[in-house]
Parts: sequence; structure tokens; C-alpha cells
Amino acid sequence: MSGRIRAAVFCLVIAGFAGPALSEQSSRITRVTLYPGSAAIERAANVAAGSGTLEMTGLAANFDLRTLRVEAGAGIRVGEVSVQDVSRAEALSAREADLETKIQALADDKAALEVEVKTAELVRDYLMSLRARPGEGDKAQPIAVDPKAIPAVIEALRRGGGDAYGQIQRIEIKKRTIDKQVAALQRDLARLRTGARDARSLAISYTASHAGEVRATYQVTNAGWKPVYRAALDSSSSRVELERQATIMQRTGEDWRGVALRLSTGQPRRAQIADPSTWQLVIRPPAVQSVMSSEVQLPVSPKAMQDQRTDRAERKRPEEAPIVAQFETQYATEFEVPGQVDLPADGRQVNVSLATQSIPVKQRVRVVPRRDAAAMVTAEAELPEGVWIPGDAQLYRDGSYIGSTFWNAQAKEKLVLPFGRDDRIQVTANRTKNRRGSGGLISQRNERQIADLYIVTSRHKVPVELLVLEASPVAVSDQISVEAAFEPKPKLTDWEEKRGVVAWEQSLAPGETLKFVADYTIRYPRDAAVIGLP
Repeated sequence: MSGRIRAAVFCLVIAGFAGPALSEQSSRITRVTLYPGSAAIERAANVAAGSGTLEMTGLAANFDLRTLRVEAGAGIRVGEVSVQDVSRAEALSAREADLETKIQALADDKAALEVEVKTAELVRDYLMSLRARPGEGDKAQPIAVDPKAIPAVIEALRRGGGDAYGQIQRIEIKKRTIDKQVAALQRDLARLRTGARDARSLAISYTASHAGEVRATYQVTNAGWKPVYRAALDSSSSRVELERQATIMQRTGEDWRGVALRLSTGQPRRAQIADPSTWQLVIRPPAVQSVMSSEVQLPVSPKAMQDQRTDRAERKRPEEAPIVAQFETQYATEFEVPGQVDLPADGRQVNVSLATQSIPVKQRVRVVPRRDAAAMVTAEAELPEGVWIPGDAQLYRDGSYIGSTFWNAQAKEKLVLPFGRDDRIQVTANRTKNRRGSGGLISQRNERQIADLYIVTSRHKVPVELLVLEASPVAVSDQISVEAAFEPKPKLTDWEEKRGVVAWEQSLAPGETLKFVADYTIRYPRDAAVIGLP
């Protein structure tokens, strides 16, 4: 075999053992979907036709490996995917690295000042030695000074000492300033530090018939968004302008530069199917009946114990401008933020306006006189379409800021928002009956009777819709009886399915005064202690 042929065979063998080469294309974050408490990151990289291995580096090391998904365009087949953790000496976040650089520069400046301090102290110590007198046992002779040179020596000592001591004082002031700056930078650094310095890299083998794109998607924590609402009531038109806003932040360790951002009301979480358990009624053995317990302890199967542990783990799992496109899916509402978004990994909060809509509402003045003598203006309407995550709502009435409230749209079937006190509605509550006594055969039962008179007066120049709510006592034992008498008769009992709550609904004319009476008679055993008696 000639030398040329042997060389060709050797090259083929080496190429066969070498395998496909790593792609030189670097990955970039192209799309982020933010959820309340997490984020889905999508990275993409271009590959050329042929076979090879694409390496994506710089991924946050804390992402959930179970959520990793690799996809590719048409004509590209993805093979083996391997993940490797890589230790890094530098910070992942650009802002974090910038703060560390500033802290190090200040430390260097302080070290330079220390050198100046030592130099000034050296001069000071030398000047001190010039005026020192030797002790009796010291064999050293005092320094001879020409009397004619004494004024010059004194002036030199004065200037040299002043310069040395002044330099030391100025440097101490500079050092204190540097210490304050370092402390402030360290506080900022502690707020945005993401924890571990490690990063992850992906090695994705592929075979491509033509050039295309490979995408990797994974879930990370330390990122998310929370809703903020702004509700403005126009009382003259009975409309509420409801604006949905989002406060977004991320501390993933990866700066997002020029990414497409989507916000979703959905929350990725562990899927768990709940199955009903058998409802058993068990009579306690006599020996056990003396034990004070509110539950019956029954044998639990291993599968049931595992389900209980899973349920407990789920309960412990934490749930924290331009026109935005809104998408309604079957299970969530999503918002596409226009353009490309830059969001560094320093934990800063950015507010984004998502959508605004004008809603016709029914205005009412709500009064709960047993709890509060103030009348509250409320606006009620049907719930808007979509998913509304509970969040803080800033409230305005006729252009003036009223305050804030926590709006939980999932707790009610309607949109109900408070818009401050109505000082033109006067409410008074008077106790007209207050009696304790006994009744029944041979006075075996106690009796408590109370009656309250509520007076509501309007100082408005236009009619208002009035809602008066009263929570009447409810007996939870058949040994307690409650007789209730209302005047006038309430329009609703068990208002909004709340047991014992009655409601008077009617219009209140300008200058009109309405009276409402709630009269209760409560009877219970003579030797019983009843909790909740008025």
C-alpha cells in the first residue's frame, strides 16, 4: 500500500472516531412566557445542513430538568440531548457583575488610601522623634541644633506636622465615604443576587437536510408577574373604567434582551386527580369515648397515605403604554406585549398596562349599621370575560383617589368594588330593647331580647339606591331558639347565600328618612353558657 493511500485511510479512521463537530452558533433567548410565580424560557439557535452537535451555554442552573423540551424546524431531526452543570467564577447577571466591579474598585481605592495613611504616619513619627528627649539611661546624645536655625526648624516641624496630621484626617474622611458606598452597593447586590454561580449547558445532536432553527424550552422560578388593577368610577354616567396592569420581575440569572414577552394567567403546577374517599360513620368504643377528640382515627391504606402526603406538598407549594394583544384560551387569559422587551435579572419591578375596558355598573349605597355607621358607595356589574387573578386594585371616584382594596374576582359571581364613603348619607343605630330574663315551665330557660332601630337619611339632591344589610343571630344547636321580627320585611333572606343575613333594597329619595327595625328574642337552657350573645 502506498504512503498516499495509507494517509487517506488514517484520516478516515480519525474522522470516524471524532464524531460530529460542535456547532459554532450561539443560542439566544427569543421568547418568554411569564406566569404568576414562574416563567417558560425559549432559546433558539440556527444550525447548518448536515449532522452535528449544537451547544447551548449560559442557561440558569436552577431550571427544572423535567420541563426541558427540545424542538426543531421542518427537515431537522433532533437526537440525543445531554445536560451539564458548569461552575462559573463570574456572576450570571450583568447588573450583578457591574455591582461587584464597583465594589472591587472601591476596595482598591481604600487600599490606596491605606498606603497614603502609612506614609503620613511615617512622616509624623519622624517628626515626633525630633522633639523627643532621651531618658536618663539612654546613652544617645540630644540632637544639637544651631540656635540660628531654631526658627526654621520650628517652621519645618509646624508645616510637616500639620501636613501629616491633616493628610491622615482627610484620608479617614474618604475611607468613611468609601465604606458607606460599599455598604450601599452590597445591599443592592444582596437584593438581586440569584444564588448559585453555576450555569447549565445543553448539547443537542441533530441531523438537518437544510439549515434551520433548533429551540429549547424550560421552566424557571424567580420570575413572574402579579396583577394590579385600576378602577375609576364616573358617577354621572355609572360606568367604571377597569384597567388591568401587570408588575413583572425576574431574578433568574439570565438577562432578557430583545425577547418576545407573553403574560399568562395560567399557573403550571403538578397535576393531581382528586378521588372521593369513602365516608364512614363509626361508633367509638366505650373506652375511647372519654378521649376528647373531634375526629375518628381509622386505618389508612398505604396508597391513601401517599395521596395525603401529595396533597400536603401541593398545599405548601407557593402560588407569588402600547396596546397589548389579549388572547382568551379555554383555560387562561394571555397577553402579548408588543415589540421586543429588555428585562435584566436584577429583580427590578416593571409595570405594564395590559388592557382597559369601560363597564356599565349599578351604583348603590351599602349600609351595615350593626358594624359601621358609615355608608359605602359600591359599583356592581357582571364579571368581565376572561380570567382575573386576585390582586390589589387602586380605586378612583370622579377623578379623585379613594384608596385601595384587594379584589378577588373568584370569590363572587359579580364584579363588586367599593368606592369610598358617602358622607351625604347619615346613619344612626339606637338600641330600643335590651332585656334579660327567664321563661318556660318553672323558669328552666333563659331569655335575651334586643331590638335595634336603624335610621338612614339622605342629603343627596338625587335619588340613590340603598342596600341595608343585617346579620341576625343563627342558632347552631337545637337547644337554642331565635325569634326574629323585622320592620319593614326584608326583601332578601340569606343574602348571597350567607345564612342569617337579611337585606333591605329600595330607593332613597332626596331628603328622605327611612327606618329599619331588627327585633330578636333568644331562648336557651338556664344552665347553658351561650357564646355570641349580644
